[in-house]
Amino acid sequence: MAFVVGLLSALAAVILKNTIHYIEMFVIRLSEGGVTKLLYFAWPLAGILLTVIFVKYFVRDKISHGVSRILYAISKKNSRIKPHNTWSSIIASTFTIGFGGSVGAEAPIVLTGAAIGSNLGRIMRMNYRQITLLVGCGAAGAVAGIFKAPIAGIIFTLEILMLDLTIASIVPLLIASVTAATLSYFLMGKDVLFSFTLSEYFSLGNIPWYILLGVVSGFLSLYFTRSSMVIEGLYDRIKDPWVKLLSGGIVLGFLIWVMPPLYGEGYETIRLILDGDTGLLLENTLFESLSDNFLFIMVFLAALSLFKSVATSSTNGAGGVGGVFAPSLFIGGVNGYFVARLLNNSFSLDLPESNFALVGMAGTMAGIMHAPLTAIFLIAEITGGYGLLIPLIITSTVSFITIFRFERHSIYHKQLARRGELITHNKDRAVLALLDWTREIETDLTAVRSTDTLGELVKTVASSKRNIFPVVDADGILEGVVLLDNIREIMFNTRMYEDTFVSDLMIMPPSYIDKSEKVDAVMETFKKTGAWNLPVLDGGRYVGFLSKSRIFSTYRELLMEVSEE
Repeated sequence: MAFVVGLLSALAAVILKNTIHYIEMFVIRLSEGGVTKLLYFAWPLAGILLTVIFVKYFVRDKISHGVSRILYAISKKNSRIKPHNTWSSIIASTFTIGFGGSVGAEAPIVLTGAAIGSNLGRIMRMNYRQITLLVGCGAAGAVAGIFKAPIAGIIFTLEILMLDLTIASIVPLLIASVTAATLSYFLMGKDVLFSFTLSEYFSLGNIPWYILLGVVSGFLSLYFTRSSMVIEGLYDRIKDPWVKLLSGGIVLGFLIWVMPPLYGEGYETIRLILDGDTGLLLENTLFESLSDNFLFIMVFLAALSLFKSVATSSTNGAGGVGGVFAPSLFIGGVNGYFVARLLNNSFSLDLPESNFALVGMAGTMAGIMHAPLTAIFLIAEITGGYGLLIPLIITSTVSFITIFRFERHSIYHKQLARRGELITHNKDRAVLALLDWTREIETDLTAVRSTDTLGELVKTVASSKRNIFPVVDADGILEGVVLLDNIREIMFNTRMYEDTFVSDLMIMPPSYIDKSEKVDAVMETFKKTGAWNLPVLDGGRYVGFLSKSRIFSTYRELLMEVSEE
């Protein structure tokens, strides 16, 4: 199954990359020369419009933020991903990116690969753990296929999707990744994303500058993460989808018109930077006459790094479909080159600017995605740059440490972690994220009224199999509880039947649980009160009772399910 998933994931990756490439070439040819350059302003809006129409009228489901959707499916949907995700993200991201959307194709193709694994596992009637592993195989195969980087594909799955590193999981991931990378080589040739030969290898004297690059990359990653979240949040406030489309499309079109390197994924810009041809970045722009001006080029590079997050979040916020994988590489490459060239000109150093661009790519990826190992091995694999392994490790680690001081979770994990829906390598937290405690609410307890007499209560006790009796009013609001142990001594005293009321016998529970609470808060309430049973309310209305023993029993079953058999 891992072999089949790897094969299909790579095939999907090849199809997506080729369709995006040919659409980009078609659009660029239409836009070459004269006044038609203004079409660069309109193409991204047209692409997002096609995406919105496709998603709204054909898919009829949200498909953006692919990696976050995979994580949510693993934690809350038993790793079940809808069948349409095996193809819908490919079509939608092709429209978005092919026409100039400033996002990456990696997240959509990872969602596609994960959906392939999920649906094949469902068809084969596999259990949660096995389906989750096939989801990981699909994601690993997608990354390996799109970058021809099998090791990075495996590590991406372990770091981002939080799969456990065990023999039972690593072997299928290896099979899927190698299969995907091999098929990608077969269909697309030996060229990798960045064909670059190192001219200068690692030098001990450059370590302080790589550390500095790591710090800068960490803060740039922090800026990208927070600005993207804020800008997308602003677009979310716009309720009319067409107004949202128009707003985001105009912002994106204007940015690309002023700074054409923001068009599409941006890999061509990275190639120019690696070749040292930064003057060509200003070709066909409003600033072409300043291509030999060092100061302006530096300002232009800084602007590219800062405005890429605006372009990316405007693309997604307007309704486009794409990820932050390529944008993180883009701003990292631009930033690494910027830092090296600035240091060289300011202090008469001789730092290898291309190497710094490569290492900068790893630094921002490590910071934005909180995945330093993925960043290290991806850049090493796609550039053949194992000679830069030590700088890659230094910069990626420093960048990760820097951003981790301010952001505990990556751009993929942040919202899920806030809602308590994130699966992690921490087994306890992973099981709690999977546990839907609302399914364990016991509703077979017989409710009584505070105006009932002891005689009426005894009749209720006689017909009940439980020893707790919630007291509710006419509107279903919980007023207290009656415990069988508290009335055992008087329940057979018939002289008290008419003169004693439930209101005299009920007590207040030590606490209650609201149905909207997360499982962490539920467990904390049990811990603080020491109670074994607590009432569950929904807006003050009585729903049922939750038993600690029942929660623990379900917890143990889930722990066995997610652990190795």
